[in-house]
Amino acid sequence: MPGPFKFRMQKVLAYREQLEEQAKLALAQAIAAHADQEARVLDLADRLNAHLETGPVRSDQSRADPTPDDIWLWRRYREALEQDLARARARLDRLALKLQKCRREAVSRSRDRELLDKLKDKQARKHHEEQRLQEQKESDEMATLRHGTKDI
Repeated sequence: MPGPFKFRMQKVLAYREQLEEQAKLALAQAIAAHADQEARVLDLADRLNAHLETGPVRSDQSRADPTPDDIWLWRRYREALEQDLARARARLDRLALKLQKCRREAVSRSRDRELLDKLKDKQARKHHEEQRLQEQKESDEMATLRHGTKDI
């Protein structure tokens, strides 16, 4: 009588499961990084829009005739915000590419694991069917021996 089912590639399956988990973790980290950077881009864009709406103001926060120094400071801050926004958008683009790469990797790892999982299931069904047939054969033999035909 054959023993219980034992999948010969169990270690490979476990390794692929580990790779899939690592890919899922990398994907989660990429999603979080992308979301954080997206929030930063939106924050910088809001700050730039708010800065542009206020226009140059005097140091004492009045709108009456800002000094050249106030105008210079306003322009420098606007330029700094624009540069920060451009850098943040560039980083967001890089993170979007990384996110897509991580998604593809996670899908690939998942398919690899599923392939071995299906093979394991198929082999297990085959083993159980063979075991059932073997038990049926043994049962038939026992019945034949017990109720054998008598010579006439």
